[in-house]
Amino acid sequence: MIEVTGPVDALALGARATIQSLRPFRGEIVGFRGDRALLAPFDPIEAIRPGARVAFEGGSPLVRPSRAWLGRVIDCFGNPVDGEGPLPQGTKPHLVRAAPPSAHDRARVGGRLDVGVRALNIFAAICRGQRMGVFSGSGVGKSVLMSMLARGAQADVIVIGLVGERGREVKEFIEDTLGEEGRRRSVVVVATSDETAARRRLAPHMACAVAEYFRDEGLDVLLLIDSVTRFAMAQREIGLSVGEPPTTKGYTPSVFAELPKLLERAGPGREGEHGSITALFTVLVDGDDHNEPIADAVRGILDGHIVMERSIAERGRYPAINVLKSISRLMPMCHTADENQLVGRARALLALYGEMEELIRIGAYKPGADAQVDEAVRVRDALEVLLAQNRDEQTSIKESFAMLAEALS
Repeated sequence: MIEVTGPVDALALGARATIQSLRPFRGEIVGFRGDRALLAPFDPIEAIRPGARVAFEGGSPLVRPSRAWLGRVIDCFGNPVDGEGPLPQGTKPHLVRAAPPSAHDRARVGGRLDVGVRALNIFAAICRGQRMGVFSGSGVGKSVLMSMLARGAQADVIVIGLVGERGREVKEFIEDTLGEEGRRRSVVVVATSDETAARRRLAPHMACAVAEYFRDEGLDVLLLIDSVTRFAMAQREIGLSVGEPPTTKGYTPSVFAELPKLLERAGPGREGEHGSITALFTVLVDGDDHNEPIADAVRGILDGHIVMERSIAERGRYPAINVLKSISRLMPMCHTADENQLVGRARALLALYGEMEELIRIGAYKPGADAQVDEAVRVRDALEVLLAQNRDEQTSIKESFAMLAEALS
């Protein structure tokens, strides 16, 4: 944290500044200590020196996206980082940290979105303009699920925010996991784990600003941000440096104030306008505890949650989605009556098998003792095959329910 003095009218919260030291670097005012401003640096500060001059930039940061950004990789300032030359700038400026639309001005969510993943199309259907969370421990397959959605979802544009990612994985995600087909209709915003907390905090807001541009153009946007937890960690780091008191697990009050400001930016457009932002935010649950503070706060804000479990991944079924613990708040209204009947029956049989699994495995349950348990045992393998899906495989909603009906028959 850098302390800065200057004219009072220039020291505004959120203002950006450039420090002219042995080499110039940028920062943002995040708090005050007496008559001094506290600056969070965007760049490494190894060359800073006492008495360095500071130039402040007035107004809120703006970005000018355009359709030419599709297929490009940018940083948290909207600058290209893919080595493919400068980015053409659009004509209309967008606030990087825009306020979410008013609840009264917003349209309602649209029809269901085909995401190409059977487990989601059936058991956690997503509507256009809905916001979902993907809750998972590390190494359970969140990034692979994100790539499946980026390639298979029936959306016009994909905006991906990689927040706090390992630097090694960014190029692999873009070239291998996302692939040429997914990249052509995507804009990727990157802030790797070695970058400063201020950059990691800004990156998801930049992704939202780019998504809002395409939404205002009347397009259906799929926004994927991985992960909200690393955004919260960056905000915690800044909050503690400013002097905020730590609360649960060291997270500061500003973390829980900033989360809804970010998550609420996604959703349907304004009433009477076309375009929507369907968003999936991943949450890296600490120690596989799905009730830790960030997971609990995010779950209360979003319109549903997708739970990925390590035990499912360990037995080799991917995507490792626990469909019984995953909930979409817009089901069952987005399915037909026949589809809801199939989903209800499949859920009941999976839940019943889960209750009896230990007895079945040790041979304590005798076939014929209960007709429903017998049916659950009979269809269990077929349902497991249905839920397993290769990352290059895509299945439409119609095909998903045809496979479900066959599995239950």
